[in-house]
Amino acid sequence: MRAAVVDALGSGFVVRDVDIDRPQGREVLVEVRASGLCHTDLTFATHAFAGCPPPVVLGHELAGVVTAVGPHAASFSVGDHVVGCLVQWCGTCPACLDGRAYQCANPGATLRDPAKDGPRLSRAGLPVTQGMGLGAFAQQALVHENQLTAVPRRLPFAPAALLGCGVLTGAGSVLNGARVRAGETVAVIGAGGVGLNAVAAARLAGASRVVAVDVQDGTLRRAREFGATDVVNSAAVDAVAAVRELTGGGVRHAFDVVGVAATTEQALRMTARGGGVYIVGLAGSGGELKLSLPRLLLEQKSIQGLIMGSGNPRRDIPRYADLYLQGRLDLDGLVSRRISLDEIDAGYAAARDPEVARVVITSF
Repeated sequence: MRAAVVDALGSGFVVRDVDIDRPQGREVLVEVRASGLCHTDLTFATHAFAGCPPPVVLGHELAGVVTAVGPHAASFSVGDHVVGCLVQWCGTCPACLDGRAYQCANPGATLRDPAKDGPRLSRAGLPVTQGMGLGAFAQQALVHENQLTAVPRRLPFAPAALLGCGVLTGAGSVLNGARVRAGETVAVIGAGGVGLNAVAAARLAGASRVVAVDVQDGTLRRAREFGATDVVNSAAVDAVAAVRELTGGGVRHAFDVVGVAATTEQALRMTARGGGVYIVGLAGSGGELKLSLPRLLLEQKSIQGLIMGSGNPRRDIPRYADLYLQGRLDLDGLVSRRISLDEIDAGYAAARDPEVARVVITSF
């Protein structure tokens, strides 16, 4: 099959012929119809991470059609339309049994033991790493069934691909992590693909005021389209002062989708007494956050890190798909450009444009 391979860190994505094995155990073979370009894959392609050495096939925002199932796979049949998710969950640990798949204690249960069962991907007889258990920058993906969720067949593939990461993380942070309620106020710092979903979910939850904060006017214009009641360009004005003025003293919930110390500090300062700060993104190392413990105590604020929107993929992905089909959640507006498998490097370059929300591979 054709797959975009990163042969060495920083070398870019090169389309090569890669061998893919047949499904074993609970594995499912998927014909990839759409694969989103998430910045996380670019980070893995340029920085060393344990468990993801090159040569590697990356790509984790996956939508496609099941073409074969392993002998012990029970969740899917040939022809099912599915969405992939990088949440790797065993289904048997206490966290999984409690519905907290994103905190699974045994994520490696979704992977093969190459020494015992052979690699899922190989080239010229040598193993090729499958990024995050998905490897969706390819014509096919061989995935443990726990990393897949069935979606309605009438759901278009390009927007469907975004459900398993950008939508799950952004919307889930608001609906699952913060549990925003009607009438509450929200600030979202960073209005990229994940931030736009946080904005949209806050409006769905009934937030009375949703303030999007970013440094790009083009990004902020799109945030209004996704439901922001107010926008603040933090490169032009004091974002903390602007948000506090707009909301009469600060917001109830502030989401830092950027993930550096400076933006988290902004989030803390723009929340009202008793408010919550949620760290959703992580840019690079993120830095260190200095806190005044007396002030934190007296202002009764909380800080929480959220992974994958505290999401349960099997519960949440179908929910978001239904909201899209009802016309209540805009996924089409997230798909700014469609490209071919050979254009990944150009796609990531295009994604730096503030007018671009998400780039999706639709031609393989």
